[in-house]
Amino acid sequence: MRRLGLAFCIGLVAAGLLLARPAQAKNVAAEILDILKANGQISEEQYRDLMIKAQAEDEKVEAASSLTQKVEGLEKNVGKKNFLAAYWKSGLRLDSADGQFKLKIGGRIMNDWAVYSTDKKVRRQFGRIGDGTEFRRARFFMEGSVYGNIKYKFQYDFASSDPFKDAYIQLRKLPMAGNFTVGHFKEPFSLEELTSSKYITFMERSLPNVFSSGRNLGVRLNRAFMDKRATAAFGFFREGNPADTDTTFGNSGTYNATTRLTMLPWYVEKGRQLVHLGLSYRHAFHDKGERVRFRQRPEAHLGPRFVETPRFHIEDVDYFNPEVALVYGPASLQFEWMSALVDRPSGDDIQYDGFYVFGSFFLTGENRPYKTSSGAFDRVKPRNNFDWKGGYGALELAARYSMLDLNDEDMNGGELSNFTFGVNWYLNPNVRFMLNYVRAMLDEDDCYYKGDMGDHCGDADIVQARFQVDF
Repeated sequence: MRRLGLAFCIGLVAAGLLLARPAQAKNVAAEILDILKANGQISEEQYRDLMIKAQAEDEKVEAASSLTQKVEGLEKNVGKKNFLAAYWKSGLRLDSADGQFKLKIGGRIMNDWAVYSTDKKVRRQFGRIGDGTEFRRARFFMEGSVYGNIKYKFQYDFASSDPFKDAYIQLRKLPMAGNFTVGHFKEPFSLEELTSSKYITFMERSLPNVFSSGRNLGVRLNRAFMDKRATAAFGFFREGNPADTDTTFGNSGTYNATTRLTMLPWYVEKGRQLVHLGLSYRHAFHDKGERVRFRQRPEAHLGPRFVETPRFHIEDVDYFNPEVALVYGPASLQFEWMSALVDRPSGDDIQYDGFYVFGSFFLTGENRPYKTSSGAFDRVKPRNNFDWKGGYGALELAARYSMLDLNDEDMNGGELSNFTFGVNWYLNPNVRFMLNYVRAMLDEDDCYYKGDMGDHCGDADIVQARFQVDF
């Protein structure tokens, strides 16, 4: 009978915990246990154990009640404009239910390692080039849209001496004109330059990229047309660092008028097979008497510049850039030629040239994705992400030849050729390991020390690796 009474009392405690409101459950349970203890029906040890269990049940009921209230609150706000739903799509995104407000928060980390091996001719000119490591890029960005038709982006690079990258406002889908952008962003020039560093096939862009202007302060109109089979962009820019007050509009300096046209004469299977054609042109308006120089590293950032012209006076420069790309399933080819026609205030005009051609192949069957709205390549997504259960990611092999000739008239900076071989392992859409071997070759005519020194003024062998994550 005593055991039956104890069981009955414990049942009352449990019922009180489950049925009473959270604010009252603890007090009722404590009172019942106090009565049982006072009547001698439970021992001191049983009292402590039951009190601990009662408190634990009380906390569970309170947590469940709190969660229910939060869910009810979210349900009430789902249809409201100020509610943002968070989700993951190659980065953290928050969108309003009506699509009027969007926010993406992300960044990229690229840690590079490089080992150099140079012959005596290169060492005579540049000294011993040591091995090294660096954070090639360490960026944070926020981008999004407000009220559906205004886009913005801010991107900062903690690993760069010129940290301001993208910082712009864009009015989207203007009638006939397309998108109008103002701020700091890339000029519309070169397929390789406009393909993000997150998605380029090799660790570094090719040698003729020295003629690309990169990001500058300016304004731009761009749009896609012909059912997104073609793009057109035109902008006017002021060269310089946006953090430098001397580079604002109205001060002396260089202004660029830049335009780019692209088209897809062949585009099937959502870009798994395509032919891309493009043409970029930039006219640089320099101040009278301004002095410039052109210089470039091998296709490895950790190391000196192998070719460099003297500084010389300049007036205007015209840059031309035809571009071709082919994607046929897992195989792809890409080619660009760049030329700079330099108008000098005295002396003959100068022409510098460069080109590259490369091919890549996915051993695992993926293809290089293409973004029709910008006419550039996009993020690779492996068919099977790497995991410990048999997923292996995507594996890509690539080879490139590039050449840059900075010799003309009396302003000679050297001629450099590179062979680059690369292996890319995409563990998933956000993580990539890269391994590059670069053979850099300087032309004999650019040797500081003349004599019987072979066909080149020096060769360098570079092995480098990158560990990359972006989101």
